[in-house]
Amino acid sequence: MKKIVSTKDAPAAVGPYSQAIRSGSVLFCAGQIPLDPQTGQIVSDDISEQTRRVLENISAVLRAGNLNFGHVVKTTIFLTSMGDFQTVNEIYATYFKENPPARSTVAVSALPKGAKVEIEVIAMTDGNDGSDFEEGRSVSDTSG
Repeated sequence: MKKIVSTKDAPAAVGPYSQAIRSGSVLFCAGQIPLDPQTGQIVSDDISEQTRRVLENISAVLRAGNLNFGHVVKTTIFLTSMGDFQTVNEIYATYFKENPPARSTVAVSALPKGAKVEIEVIAMTDGNDGSDFEEGRSVSDTSG
């Protein structure tokens, strides 16, 4: 069964994709760029501010699935400059304080809307920790 998870607390998709998809106990989150959810604009040119905004957007999507950063098992970070790696890493570490997930970091030539950083996550629950993907959230069953 596939369910769409969405929230107004994170930026709307800028293309034909969902903010997140739940399949069983796994939540696949689309990559987030540093868009302000209210304005739809990049928050700043500063990599620190961009990274924080990206992680706050991810937090909102995780909350829409009634999850948090402790449920994240894999992340992929896309950077337009590996010179930003240390700054991004320091901020990232404040969101994943214990038992950080597996991670890949990839340098790319460009990101949508001129962003400097994009992060995507995969989160999961064993179903026994009180997580309920549907509780008070916008979730659509697309399994047919």
